[in-house]
Amino acid sequence: MKSILLLNTQQSDFSLQFDKILKRAKLDIQGVEKIVKEMLDSIRLQGNKAILEHILAFDNWNPKNFEDLKIPENSMQQAYDNLDDKLRCSLQEAYNRIFDFHQKQKPKTWLDFEENGSILGQKITPLDRVGLYIPGGKAAYPSSLLMNAIPALVAGVKEIVVCTPAPCNEINSLLLAAMYLCGIKEAYKVGGASAIGMMAYGIDNAIKKVDMISGPGNIYVATAKKCVFGEVNIDMIAGPSEIGIVADSNARADYIAWDLLSQAEHDEMASSILVTTSQKLASEVSQRINEFLLKLPRAEITAKSIYNRGAIILTQSLEESIQLSNAIAPEHLELLVSNPLEVLPQIKNAGAIFIGENTPEPIGDYIAGPNHTLPTGGSAKFFSPLSTEHFMKKSSIIAFSKKAMDELGEKCGILACAEGLDAHKHSVLIRLNKKD
Repeated sequence: MKSILLLNTQQSDFSLQFDKILKRAKLDIQGVEKIVKEMLDSIRLQGNKAILEHILAFDNWNPKNFEDLKIPENSMQQAYDNLDDKLRCSLQEAYNRIFDFHQKQKPKTWLDFEENGSILGQKITPLDRVGLYIPGGKAAYPSSLLMNAIPALVAGVKEIVVCTPAPCNEINSLLLAAMYLCGIKEAYKVGGASAIGMMAYGIDNAIKKVDMISGPGNIYVATAKKCVFGEVNIDMIAGPSEIGIVADSNARADYIAWDLLSQAEHDEMASSILVTTSQKLASEVSQRINEFLLKLPRAEITAKSIYNRGAIILTQSLEESIQLSNAIAPEHLELLVSNPLEVLPQIKNAGAIFIGENTPEPIGDYIAGPNHTLPTGGSAKFFSPLSTEHFMKKSSIIAFSKKAMDELGEKCGILACAEGLDAHKHSVLIRLNKKD
């Protein structure tokens, strides 16, 4: 019987095996870049015609014209109205908590008035129009719609366009209901690189280009986002889902097994890693994974992920566990140790940190409040979760008084002169009634 990979930091080839984990999400962007660029070029040159051809080729249905791609607003409301009462209540609770959390992130315009009469500050402005990509291939993700639309709404974005694939011209009803809850007015049944190109370039007489694109997707979506960056802004290039768990001997094996599987069931490329000091816990978790897998509807996908890309790492100390976790920089990190708040200051790299046995990662996926669009593949070392600020831009404000110019102008001119930029120097000195 297969089992999850078990590593020990004391084994001779551990560094080699651990290096493979660190490279877990290296996307073969070069392998698909040519295909994606050809698709993007076709959209730029042929517009509607290219989009319709892509839908026929990849989504197994044949739209006759661009109007066929639009998702009617009344279908969103109908889906919402038809929800089971408990499901509608849960969706609303998630919306409220996500909205409240992102409202607290919202930066403000500010001005600082200095004694010399100058004014310095920062102006915050929401983006005019953003595009949200919501996956819909191997599973439907209404939660991703909430996590991407709500921070845009909080930021004050006026125009939000949603694209999602519709295999066989079908869309998940809960996703439609989530669109209605978020007040989405413009949505299209377009997926993959085609959706990214359509939103980035726009299509004459059909859809305006956006300023920024956010949302997760497969390697084709990630590559397309990378290709259009600069034409528009993007949130990040996210890879497959992943979870890291740091646990000691007091952690429960059944909790951990389910938590690891919760990420593995996303995708064959997902990564689930336990780092622990306990040999007993490691063995029990491995056994429970094999047991629980048999209960899952998505067992085939989950098994490929957990057996091919999962791992349990046995360490000599909690300090070593934390060191390895920081090197991995997981998208989601669970701290299942006796005193997690004491350990927290030592955590440097993680997209989201889940503290204690009552905080499983899925609580963050749906209803806790913080955004679940997180950096993957080790990029938590330098990227942050999607936030309200992603949908806003900052402008610096500078207003010098005559007194401020008299105080600082000459020094500014000296610096400009040192860089050999004479026009810069004279632009300042003329305001001081000085020629040199």
